[in-house]
Amino acid sequence: MKQTNSPQPYKTLSFSILWKNIFNLSVLAFDGWIVPFTPFHLGPGLGLGLPLRQHLHAPTFILANVIVDVEPLLVFFFGLRYPLHGYLHTFLLALPMGLAFGCVMHFLERFLNPLYKMFLLEADDNLSLRPFIIAGVFGTGLHVLLDAPLYDDIKPLYPIAANPFYTPSLTPEIYSLCIWMGAFGIIYYMGLLGLAIYRKLSKRK
Repeated sequence: MKQTNSPQPYKTLSFSILWKNIFNLSVLAFDGWIVPFTPFHLGPGLGLGLPLRQHLHAPTFILANVIVDVEPLLVFFFGLRYPLHGYLHTFLLALPMGLAFGCVMHFLERFLNPLYKMFLLEADDNLSLRPFIIAGVFGTGLHVLLDAPLYDDIKPLYPIAANPFYTPSLTPEIYSLCIWMGAFGIIYYMGLLGLAIYRKLSKRK
């Protein structure tokens, strides 16, 4: 008797599963862990750093939003026996790291200022240390705050082992927030470029 394959039951694709499949195109799997590509964190860096560049150092803030992910990248590429989201993904170390990063960026300001000015990333001259510190601490802290709901291995309040912010159901919203903030930052930057070009043309007249 010839057997026929019975049709598989139709499976509905829920909204959460759809988002998960979309994001799987933008992540790396490593020993059961999901490592986000760091560029997602550029969204808040651009969307907040550029409009607030009168109050904080935008380049420092943008970089501080992504520098925390040097930890999982090193673990992934070198196969280290270390949590992907380890001590740098805790407020205990992320905030001092942001402070130190702000100091380093302030030291490099004398060399990088012409480059920042050329790309309209700075609004003022002779910046004090304060906007660099604010940008560094705010950037690394925001990184941990955005990652904490996504990964149960993160211990943001270390030495407390629990992660009270872990809410994986917020994954689509957090990724969407990063994407939309990045889009807003790009549009804002295009506006800065347009305004700068307009001012130069007006002076020529």
